[in-house]
Amino acid sequence: MDTTVLVLPGIGNSGAGHWQTLWEQRHGAFVRVRQRDWNRPVCAEWVETLETAISSVSGEVVLAAHSLGCLLVPHWAAQTGLTVKGALLVAPPDPDGPAYPMEIAGFDHAPQDPLPFPSIVVASTDDPYGSVEFAQSCAQAWGSRFVDVGARGHINADSGLGDWPEGYALLRQLTG
Repeated sequence: MDTTVLVLPGIGNSGAGHWQTLWEQRHGAFVRVRQRDWNRPVCAEWVETLETAISSVSGEVVLAAHSLGCLLVPHWAAQTGLTVKGALLVAPPDPDGPAYPMEIAGFDHAPQDPLPFPSIVVASTDDPYGSVEFAQSCAQAWGSRFVDVGARGHINADSGLGDWPEGYALLRQLTG
Protein backbone atom coordinates (compact mmCIF):
# COMPACT_ATOMS: atom_id res chain seq x y z
CA MET A 1 0.00 0.00 0.00
CA ASP A 2 1.55 3.31 -1.11
CA THR A 3 -0.96 5.35 0.84
CA THR A 4 -0.56 6.33 4.48
CA VAL A 5 -3.61 5.39 6.54
CA LEU A 6 -4.18 7.66 9.51
CA VAL A 7 -6.06 5.81 12.24
CA LEU A 8 -8.60 7.97 14.09
CA PRO A 9 -9.92 6.28 17.24
CA GLY A 10 -12.83 7.61 19.23
CA ILE A 11 -13.18 8.50 22.88
CA GLY A 12 -10.97 6.35 25.10
CA ASN A 13 -8.69 5.36 22.19
CA SER A 14 -8.83 1.88 20.64
CA GLY A 15 -7.46 -0.95 22.78
CA ALA A 16 -5.46 -4.07 22.03
CA GLY A 17 -8.26 -6.13 20.46
CA HIS A 18 -9.75 -3.34 18.35
CA TRP A 19 -9.59 -3.72 14.56
CA GLN A 20 -7.86 -0.31 14.29
CA THR A 21 -5.06 -1.48 16.57
CA LEU A 22 -4.77 -4.83 14.79
CA TRP A 23 -4.59 -3.12 11.39
CA GLU A 24 -1.93 -0.75 12.70
CA GLN A 25 0.17 -3.65 14.03
CA ARG A 26 -0.14 -5.55 10.76
CA HIS A 27 0.51 -2.76 8.26
CA GLY A 28 3.48 -0.38 8.39
CA ALA A 29 1.63 2.35 6.47
CA PHE A 30 -0.94 2.76 9.28
CA VAL A 31 -0.27 5.57 11.77
CA ARG A 32 -2.46 6.37 14.76
CA VAL A 33 -3.23 10.04 15.28
CA ARG A 34 -2.45 10.54 18.97
CA GLN A 35 -4.75 12.90 20.81
CA ARG A 36 -3.66 14.66 24.01
CA ASP A 37 -6.75 13.60 25.95
CA TRP A 38 -8.67 10.50 24.85
CA ASN A 39 -11.22 10.72 27.67
CA ARG A 40 -12.28 14.38 27.54
CA PRO A 41 -12.18 15.17 23.82
CA VAL A 42 -12.32 18.78 22.67
CA CYS A 43 -13.21 19.09 18.99
CA ALA A 44 -11.01 22.11 18.17
CA GLU A 45 -7.99 20.39 19.72
CA TRP A 46 -8.66 17.11 17.91
CA VAL A 47 -9.10 18.97 14.60
CA GLU A 48 -5.76 20.76 15.09
CA THR A 49 -4.03 17.46 15.89
CA LEU A 50 -5.47 15.86 12.75
CA GLU A 51 -4.45 18.85 10.63
CA THR A 52 -0.88 18.55 11.92
CA ALA A 53 -0.82 14.79 11.30
CA ILE A 54 -2.06 15.09 7.72
CA SER A 55 0.31 17.94 6.89
CA SER A 56 3.26 15.87 8.13
CA VAL A 57 2.60 13.02 5.67
CA SER A 58 4.24 13.13 2.27
CA GLY A 59 2.04 11.39 -0.25
CA GLU A 60 -1.58 10.30 -0.20
CA VAL A 61 -3.59 9.87 3.01
CA VAL A 62 -6.69 7.83 3.77
CA LEU A 63 -8.47 8.16 7.12
CA ALA A 64 -9.73 5.12 9.06
CA ALA A 65 -12.07 6.55 11.71
CA HIS A 66 -14.08 4.87 14.42
CA SER A 67 -16.85 6.34 16.56
CA LEU A 68 -16.00 9.92 17.60
CA GLY A 69 -13.25 9.87 14.97
CA CYS A 70 -16.09 9.83 12.40
CA LEU A 71 -17.42 13.15 13.70
CA LEU A 72 -13.89 14.56 13.72
CA VAL A 73 -13.55 14.10 9.96
CA PRO A 74 -16.34 16.48 8.80
CA HIS A 75 -15.31 19.06 11.41
CA TRP A 76 -11.74 18.89 10.05
CA ALA A 77 -12.87 18.89 6.40
CA ALA A 78 -14.94 22.06 6.93
CA GLN A 79 -11.88 23.97 8.21
CA THR A 80 -8.91 22.74 6.22
CA GLY A 81 -7.17 23.56 2.99
CA LEU A 82 -5.62 20.08 2.94
CA THR A 83 -7.13 17.07 1.23
CA VAL A 84 -7.11 13.33 1.67
CA LYS A 85 -7.73 10.48 -0.74
CA GLY A 86 -10.68 9.07 1.22
CA ALA A 87 -12.18 8.18 4.59
CA LEU A 88 -13.64 5.03 6.14
CA LEU A 89 -16.09 6.21 8.83
CA VAL A 90 -17.14 3.36 11.11
CA ALA A 91 -19.92 3.61 13.72
CA PRO A 92 -20.59 7.36 13.93
CA PRO A 93 -22.09 8.20 17.34
CA ASP A 94 -25.23 10.31 17.60
CA PRO A 95 -24.58 13.47 19.68
CA ASP A 96 -28.30 13.58 20.46
CA GLY A 97 -28.46 9.92 21.47
CA PRO A 98 -28.95 8.76 25.06
CA ALA A 99 -25.54 7.02 25.28
CA TYR A 100 -23.47 9.96 23.98
CA PRO A 101 -20.79 10.72 26.61
CA MET A 102 -21.24 14.03 28.43
CA GLU A 103 -17.48 14.72 28.59
CA ILE A 104 -17.25 15.34 24.83
CA ALA A 105 -16.94 19.03 23.88
CA GLY A 106 -17.73 20.60 20.51
CA PHE A 107 -18.45 17.55 18.36
CA ASP A 108 -22.21 18.00 18.27
CA HIS A 109 -23.68 19.56 15.16
CA ALA A 110 -21.16 17.96 12.82
CA PRO A 111 -21.04 19.77 9.47
CA GLN A 112 -23.58 18.33 7.05
CA ASP A 113 -21.78 19.38 3.87
CA PRO A 114 -20.60 16.76 1.39
CA LEU A 115 -17.03 15.68 2.10
CA PRO A 116 -14.61 16.73 -0.67
CA PHE A 117 -13.23 13.18 -0.99
CA PRO A 118 -14.65 9.66 -1.34
CA SER A 119 -15.95 8.17 1.89
CA ILE A 120 -17.76 5.13 3.24
CA VAL A 121 -19.95 5.21 6.36
CA VAL A 122 -20.30 1.82 8.06
CA ALA A 123 -23.01 1.16 10.64
CA SER A 124 -24.44 -1.62 12.74
CA THR A 125 -28.14 -2.20 13.35
CA ASP A 126 -27.63 -2.51 17.12
CA ASP A 127 -25.01 0.16 17.87
CA PRO A 128 -25.80 1.61 21.33
CA TYR A 129 -24.11 4.92 20.42
CA GLY A 130 -25.80 5.65 17.11
CA SER A 131 -28.75 4.24 15.20
CA VAL A 132 -28.47 2.94 11.68
CA GLU A 133 -30.84 5.76 10.68
CA PHE A 134 -28.43 8.34 12.13
CA ALA A 135 -25.53 6.77 10.22
CA GLN A 136 -27.58 6.76 7.00
CA SER A 137 -28.38 10.45 7.43
CA CYS A 138 -24.66 11.18 7.94
CA ALA A 139 -23.78 9.21 4.81
CA GLN A 140 -26.38 11.09 2.79
CA ALA A 141 -25.24 14.51 4.04
CA TRP A 142 -21.55 13.74 3.57
CA GLY A 143 -22.00 12.17 0.12
CA SER A 144 -20.70 8.86 1.45
CA ARG A 145 -21.45 5.34 0.39
CA PHE A 146 -23.40 3.59 3.16
CA VAL A 147 -22.73 0.03 4.36
CA ASP A 148 -24.93 -1.75 6.91
CA VAL A 149 -22.99 -4.62 8.53
CA GLY A 150 -25.94 -6.02 10.46
CA ALA A 151 -25.96 -6.52 14.23
CA ARG A 152 -22.33 -5.88 15.20
CA GLY A 153 -22.73 -3.59 18.22
CA HIS A 154 -20.41 -0.58 18.17
CA ILE A 155 -18.13 -2.32 15.63
CA ASN A 156 -15.27 -2.41 18.13
CA ALA A 157 -13.29 -5.02 20.07
CA ASP A 158 -16.42 -6.03 22.01
CA SER A 159 -18.02 -6.96 18.68
CA GLY A 160 -15.57 -9.87 18.31
CA LEU A 161 -14.45 -8.83 14.83
CA GLY A 162 -10.74 -9.50 15.25
CA ASP A 163 -8.89 -7.74 12.46
CA TRP A 164 -12.24 -7.32 10.64
CA PRO A 165 -11.42 -8.42 7.07
CA GLU A 166 -14.72 -7.02 5.71
CA GLY A 167 -13.78 -3.56 6.99
CA TYR A 168 -10.28 -3.86 5.61
CA ALA A 169 -11.76 -4.70 2.19
CA LEU A 170 -13.80 -1.47 2.38
CA LEU A 171 -10.66 0.48 3.27
CA ARG A 172 -8.84 -1.04 0.30
CA GLN A 173 -11.56 0.37 -1.96
CA LEU A 174 -10.50 3.83 -0.79
CA THR A 175 -6.74 3.29 -0.96
CA GLY A 176 -6.79 1.91 -4.48
